[in-house]
Amino acid sequence: MKIFKWLGILAIVYIAFVFVFEVFILGYLQPNSVPDYLKDRVEVIALRTTDSSGDESHRRVAGFEMDGRLYASAHHWPRGWYHNAVANPEIIVERDNVAADYIAVPITGEEFERVAAGFPLRFPVRFAMGFPPKRDILRLDPVPPKSER
Repeated sequence: MKIFKWLGILAIVYIAFVFVFEVFILGYLQPNSVPDYLKDRVEVIALRTTDSSGDESHRRVAGFEMDGRLYASAHHWPRGWYHNAVANPEIIVERDNVAADYIAVPITGEEFERVAAGFPLRFPVRFAMGFPPKRDILRLDPVPPKSER
């Protein structure tokens, strides 16, 4: 019976770790940079989305480019920003302190498989996030300035 006690304690410690990681480290602190080993592939971008009541929210997420297109991945438990962007796809993306209008496009099929394979979520990352649900990816298409439309 001691094994069940230790497994229970281990489970509680793991759940607490995931909670602290997701809520405080990623949610509250919203990192401004990525680890050195990812800097050549990933950047932190700021998204401004609008919810159904018209309230704007700000969220820092990992953005990455592939084939000249910008993507953002929803691969954590908290996904309010993703649902807001899907429901109201006209968003603002800030990169290198420059804000611009974008359209958020959920990707599926071959494009999803190609992008997900190019930027896989390795086991340590999924472990730290508590093995979140299936990931969703948005393609962030820039909106041309009004003078170019």
